[in-house]
Amino acid sequence: MFLNTTLLYSSLLEYKNRANELHLSEKHYWHILLHMDGNISEMDDTNFFFAKDGNKNPRDELDATLEAFFSKEKKDDNSSICKFPARYFWLKKELNATNFPKAECVQYKKVFKLVDPVSTTLVFPAAHINSPASMFGHTFLRINSSYHSKLLSYAVNYAADANPDKENAVSFALKGLFGGYYGKYSLLPYYDKLKEYRDSEQRDIWEYDLNLTKEETRRMFRHIWELNGTHSSYYFFTKNCSYNMLWLLESARPTLQLRKHFTYQVIPLETIHIADDEGIIDGLSYRPSKRTKLLKYEKLINKKYINLPIKIVESKMGVNKIVQDNSINIDQKRYILESAIEYLEYQFSRGKIKKESYLELFHQLTTQRAKMGMTKPIKIKTPPNPLHGHRAVRAELGFGSKEGDFISYLGIRPAYHDLEDSSYGFLRGTQIEFLNLLFSHSKDETKVEKATILSIVSLAQRSAFFHSFSWRMHLGWDNNYISDKPTFNFNVGAGYSWGNKFAFVYVLLDPLFYMENSFVSGVGGSVGIKIDKYKKYTNTNIQLSKRYYDNGKNQTLIEAQQGIRTSQNTQIVLKYDYKDKYLVHTKQKEETYRAMFKYYF
Repeated sequence: MFLNTTLLYSSLLEYKNRANELHLSEKHYWHILLHMDGNISEMDDTNFFFAKDGNKNPRDELDATLEAFFSKEKKDDNSSICKFPARYFWLKKELNATNFPKAECVQYKKVFKLVDPVSTTLVFPAAHINSPASMFGHTFLRINSSYHSKLLSYAVNYAADANPDKENAVSFALKGLFGGYYGKYSLLPYYDKLKEYRDSEQRDIWEYDLNLTKEETRRMFRHIWELNGTHSSYYFFTKNCSYNMLWLLESARPTLQLRKHFTYQVIPLETIHIADDEGIIDGLSYRPSKRTKLLKYEKLINKKYINLPIKIVESKMGVNKIVQDNSINIDQKRYILESAIEYLEYQFSRGKIKKESYLELFHQLTTQRAKMGMTKPIKIKTPPNPLHGHRAVRAELGFGSKEGDFISYLGIRPAYHDLEDSSYGFLRGTQIEFLNLLFSHSKDETKVEKATILSIVSLAQRSAFFHSFSWRMHLGWDNNYISDKPTFNFNVGAGYSWGNKFAFVYVLLDPLFYMENSFVSGVGGSVGIKIDKYKKYTNTNIQLSKRYYDNGKNQTLIEAQQGIRTSQNTQIVLKYDYKDKYLVHTKQKEETYRAMFKYYF
């Protein structure tokens, strides 16, 4: 026993001496394993470190890791070796170890065999149109196995440990912005993530296959195992879901430097762009959401039958009534039953139907549909790849005329997309902007035309299956009120939108508030149209608004824009604005014509 202890201690001293010869500044991978940006780790969990100062001293953490591996602890699933296999493999290789301690990691081997890591896919659930927290989209990783079906693979996700449905919206937003939540990693069956994003949240899924090798994928999995049960502070704009996926990809292939491209914000779609720029995307697949499928059935089902699937799911009509109706042809019956199945699953995923009722009706629908014979699956056209849409940051330069005077414009916007931008590759009818700044200069003055803190628009078109609610909000300064100076304002609007493949229209009612010399409130209404049939090349926006203020004044605003997409990241926009203004208590009109060049990067 004494001899074994002496040999163990001797080996530890030997490997510590070898470790001291390692130039950690050159050993980038060790910093990746510790999630160190510089010499400070982004991991907040003390259980992730062996040394007391391990979160800021990589050398001490390396020594403490070796001591833990060589300790007298029982070498089972709870041992340091089994909890930190990525560190173990790396140290064993770097130190040319021949007599490293070993452990029997039963649980790790069991999960490793179950997951069967072979390759990696970066998954992008697109934006959720009526959820502000999800309008940027999301990213997670799928670890593909040797099974043919990708549904049998596992997904690695990072998310805030919070429930926005059970928390005040303002509190949820503030905590998400300022690190009030811990973020946690999870390993789940891929089909569970599909049910969550594609089915419940109506989000199309884009799967980008990566060219990571089998060994690189396994190296990443070893690090994922180390993160099990740990936490780090979650920040909505920076240390978010997408940012932490970049850590994992760098752990797979240490030569990648994905995180260096981001400083003040990490937008999920931008991480896909960076992965593409770094040359690691090797393939693409698209999975339509339940919403997309049901909207396709709306086009296939005769208008006089369009409400039948809904009546079946709402128990207002029996399945047999459809089956026995000889006036409905066989193709229409198939579409009705198939869409009823999709709509039933969608309503069940949203908690609108009890499990017993769901199972009973699902059995009836699938049984009757099976009796009608096989047909080809419905064809859903793949929408534009999000990678082919514009980048997040926008700079703009332009000139124009306001009441006969020449005026020039200069603007910058860090994020992300508005209705004026080309919607090619983006979700239709959505807008989310942060810190949008626009300056103007004329012979008389230079002033701020716009300083948007936050602007969100969700124009969800209503349909037979989806009675969607449209809304918008704006917080910041702009020149759209009755004063001739930029005015701080806040408004929240709600209404409805309808559309077809050519365009969509909307009607919104806006309670609004602004500050001039005093606090002023009012109410406004807007009607608008966006023509986006040929969105790869052009888009047209027209909006008419009428506002009534509590100071007795009223205002008419007309906006018209014609966008011309000259490349993926450039656009020319021609604009006309009409606004009522009050100068020395006299109502006057203000007309502006401008041409803007916009560059996205």
